[in-house]
Amino acid sequence: MAESNNPIRDAYALAMFQALRRLQQAGEVHSKRLGRYGGLTPLQLLILQVLAVEKEITASRLAKRVSLSQASLSGVLDRLETRSLVMRRRDQQDRRKQWLLLTDAGHEALKAAPSLLPDHAMARFAELPEWEQHSILAGLLRAAELFEIPEAGEEEED
Repeated sequence: MAESNNPIRDAYALAMFQALRRLQQAGEVHSKRLGRYGGLTPLQLLILQVLAVEKEITASRLAKRVSLSQASLSGVLDRLETRSLVMRRRDQQDRRKQWLLLTDAGHEALKAAPSLLPDHAMARFAELPEWEQHSILAGLLRAAELFEIPEAGEEEED
């Protein structure tokens, strides 16, 4: 790691990166498990779960909910549609708009799929006091925001 003029900032950066790396490794291991036993990628499973909750959603809203570009989402939706897990329906008033729905086969695939997160992690999480569960979730959401690339016009701080 290159030295800078701020050793405290460097120590935070190192600790944050190490924690992110551990989460990434655990996520990759679980992702392989999901694909092996559930036949769905974690992203496909996430999309199906969002559709199950939302009932109907546009592709643009879904892309935001799962943090994908619309182009990337389109390819995943094509694969899910080929497997008859997702259906696209044109809006009656605005023919440019498409609604995405989970099919009966999609609901069945969700029932048969393993949990999006490892059972042992969710069991440990459930044992934590509610305030700590909220704190962890808030921290993860905030960390995700910190890593988003600022849009044009937003100033970055050093």
